Amino acid sequence: MSAIADILEAIRHAPVEKRAITNPGVLNEAYAYAKPSSFSRGMRIDLGGVTILLISGTASIDESGKTVHVGDFRAQMRRTLANITGLLASEGCTWHDMVRTTCYLRDIERDYEAFNEERTAFYKEQELNPLPASTGIQAILCRPELLIEIEAIAMFRTETAATAKE
Repeated sequence: MSAIADILEAIRHAPVEKRAITNPGVLNEAYAYAKPSSFSRGMRIDLGGVTILLISGTASIDESGKTVHVGDFRAQMRRTLANITGLLASEGCTWHDMVRTTCYLRDIERDYEAFNEERTAFYKEQELNPLPASTGIQAILCRPELLIEIEAIAMFRTETAATAKE
């Protein structure tokens, strides 16, 4: 019995494995920030067969770090979703692994209808069921030309159930 207790105690104090994630082929947000940047594009946390991705606020930024689709909310929304899709893919997962989004809109009264239409269409394309938990917030974003920014949390298994039982 003490061997099991010793193992459980060791696990309880084991460090959590984490590392920064990025996908510079999709977006590079830090061109205008001091080097090194003061944040990670996302964080990958591995917890005993389960991976959690914490994706920083992501917007309509291209691979050169430039804002794209200035003034076009719907196009910025689609680029933001594509950027998040690329970040998910770089870690081996998809929108089916998404559990939560927090969506920041510069002008929620003006843009919420377009936001919800674009999000609903995207989720239908992805065939998501269930849908991720989500919150929409009006906010001043880090660049004046940005109209939408989304942060996200995804979770997925990195070992099969059979492997986990062994």
